[in-house]
Amino acid sequence: MVENEEYIRSRIAPCGLHCGKCFAFKGGDVAEMSRKLKEALGNFAPYAHRFVELLDQPEFKHYPAFEKMLDLFSRPTCRGCRVESCNLFKDCKVRDCAKERHVDFCYQCAEFPCGSTGFDEHLQKRSVEINRQIREYGLEHYFNEIKDRSRY
Repeated sequence: MVENEEYIRSRIAPCGLHCGKCFAFKGGDVAEMSRKLKEALGNFAPYAHRFVELLDQPEFKHYPAFEKMLDLFSRPTCRGCRVESCNLFKDCKVRDCAKERHVDFCYQCAEFPCGSTGFDEHLQKRSVEINRQIREYGLEHYFNEIKDRSRY
């Protein structure tokens, strides 16, 4: 396996979702950008409090909640579906199924597409479409198409 392919596989789950773009992925884009934003904001909280009246911006009242979310986004713990069970979709059955069937992606299974993923209807449709794209264009091509897009 080529190094680039190994990197890509570490970020694309068997269902096709891009783990590297997930807010819960340790070392992912959301975590990195959140850490940078926290660093750039520094000790902004007292200023946010003052800006409510000073700048007549009531939105700054919500800064503490924003700061909590930023803290959450900057401290992810998931290492990706290829390393551990999904931390986001508790009913996901894809990882274990892929391991049992010795496939890297759902599309490689003789029963693809199936209804045994544990996903809701929206996520099921999305996973099937992604797997079809990977099968048709190849993993590296698919990754290059989506690597700079938001996951959500």
